[in-house]
Amino acid sequence: MRTRFFALSAIAVLLVNVVSFAAVDARTARLKKAEVTRLVNLLPASDGVVVFDSKRFVNDALPKILSANQPMLTEVMAKITEMETTTGIDLRKFDQVTVGVAIKTVSAKEYDYEPVALANGDINAGALIAVAKLASKGTYREENIGDKTVFVFTPKDVLQKAQKPANSKVADLMDQALKGLTKEVAVTALDKNTIAIGSVPRIRETIAGGTRLGADVTSLLSVKETSVMSFAVKAPGGLSKMVPLDNDELGANLDSIDYLSGSLDVAVAGTSLFVSARTKKAAQAQSLKDSLDGLKMVGGAIFGGSKRPDQQIYGRLIKNAKVESRGNDVSIELLVPQADIDGMIGGIK
Repeated sequence: MRTRFFALSAIAVLLVNVVSFAAVDARTARLKKAEVTRLVNLLPASDGVVVFDSKRFVNDALPKILSANQPMLTEVMAKITEMETTTGIDLRKFDQVTVGVAIKTVSAKEYDYEPVALANGDINAGALIAVAKLASKGTYREENIGDKTVFVFTPKDVLQKAQKPANSKVADLMDQALKGLTKEVAVTALDKNTIAIGSVPRIRETIAGGTRLGADVTSLLSVKETSVMSFAVKAPGGLSKMVPLDNDELGANLDSIDYLSGSLDVAVAGTSLFVSARTKKAAQAQSLKDSLDGLKMVGGAIFGGSKRPDQQIYGRLIKNAKVESRGNDVSIELLVPQADIDGMIGGIK
């Protein structure tokens, strides 16, 4: 009898612990979703939105993805530290970064992008801006917009310091991105733990709060607990204008896409990518799926019999990609095992 009592007690304790852990996980997921929703609701009218789990990307996803190339990982992390040293912005401190992008047509095949980023987390927004002011060595100005003080920087003044040449392609891209920042960037604290970064007009729109993201975009944004990045965007007058193609049929399929959405997740099994395209009509979605299925067949035939390890990986990726259509939506889902990520990343110099 006593043995049975202890056994039942042990089971009860185990169940309580399981329920407790599940409750913590559920609560974490709810808090994350609530915070993402809050930031998204603060964005001004935009054609696209990207939700980025900054802390998970830097502390978890990036080391996992680059684990097979330690020199590259070391250099990339050094660049992140360098950014903190020169600008006062430490990506490891942010929990969530939400970006709203307005897409403007410059010419028939040229677009301009006006982003505004909202970042929050384990930060003191006022102190963060103060450090950025110090790093700029006085090369900024102040503007009062509504009830907020906005600090306007010229990034090249902040970032133009002696830097060691990058040894890897990824670190070199980070260098080029930082050096390419020549427009003015406005920064303001929305509250004690949230800052807004963008052009002066986009910061003005954010503070004024007169416009918001449309439900057509936000309804496509899906944020999971494991997501490193999620996005939803309204296609600007046809994707074929942004992707040079000779194939008229494929171009027509791309032009039928009104919206794109998706997410990038990192888990024990590997890295998964999900992309969904919403077309104007269901028949267009079916035509797009048929084209993608055809590309899978051709790609599988090209890479499937290769003896090169890298092309064998590409062949597996093409084979494992799941293409589905439902109504006006076409989706591509792909899980890349860690071994294949290692195979691709390990060979990059």
